[in-house]
Amino acid sequence: MRPDAFAPSPVLRFAPSPNGALHLGHAYSALCNESIAAELGGRLLLRIEDLDRGRCKPQYETAILEDLGWLGLRFEAEPRRQSEHGDDYAKALARLEAHGLVYPCFCSRAEVARASAARDPDGAPLYRGTCRTLSRGERARRLARGDKAALRLDMRRAIESAPAEIVWSEFGEGSNPIARAAEPALWGDVVLAARDLAATYHLAVTVDDALQRVTDVVRGRDLMAATSVHRLLQELLGLPTPRYRHHRLVLDSTGAKLSKSRQSPTLGALRKKGVSAAQIRAALGFGGDDGGLSVALS
Repeated sequence: MRPDAFAPSPVLRFAPSPNGALHLGHAYSALCNESIAAELGGRLLLRIEDLDRGRCKPQYETAILEDLGWLGLRFEAEPRRQSEHGDDYAKALARLEAHGLVYPCFCSRAEVARASAARDPDGAPLYRGTCRTLSRGERARRLARGDKAALRLDMRRAIESAPAEIVWSEFGEGSNPIARAAEPALWGDVVLAARDLAATYHLAVTVDDALQRVTDVVRGRDLMAATSVHRLLQELLGLPTPRYRHHRLVLDSTGAKLSKSRQSPTLGALRKKGVSAAQIRAALGFGGDDGGLSVALS
């Protein structure tokens, strides 16, 4: 389906998770979305990806909104909060289940790790499909007794149910797209709903992008491989296909990408040091004088 089938004008979104404070990498992604939305004459939306209630905290969301406002970013409408839309993900799962494409998995993360030395594109242990071969009776018995289960996509059956060739239009940070072939098999039987989550990232963002009528997904290159799974889910669920623009990443002094887990300097910390929003915009390549603030992109 053509991207312009979504809406009269382009729609972009910035989608942070409130499990920590924003850093320069988040700022770069948000500003890329803002810049492309302006260039295309489109709308810019905000999504709060807060399904993991154990890690996502209200104070982090408040800080995110403050940081984005300080940077001068303006979004149309109220944010879509994933935690408020579990029914949307349940409906998508039900459609996949009706076609026999998902199954309950009772394996713990430790069991998965012990059973496989292979890794998916994110570096996580590749699931060997232990529970895929359980009989319906065994699955029903274990669920009836209260065993907790994740829902996994049966990747082999899913690929067989989808078009022979799945591609997407990849723009990167340019204006000329290339056709990229999806390789969802590299991910194995991905989890679509965890034991304590209504949906995992792969399913939630695919459903959200369709419901928010997103025409252009702008996000970091570290999520390029995940697009293969998202394109497969779009085909299976009959959802439109956005254009994709995977941008460069902001690096620290060691050449590693910025991340919350590495405790990269936050926007709030930079603000307290006297760095201005204009300096950050300029250092990240969005015009003006960076005042000596140095940022590496790759």
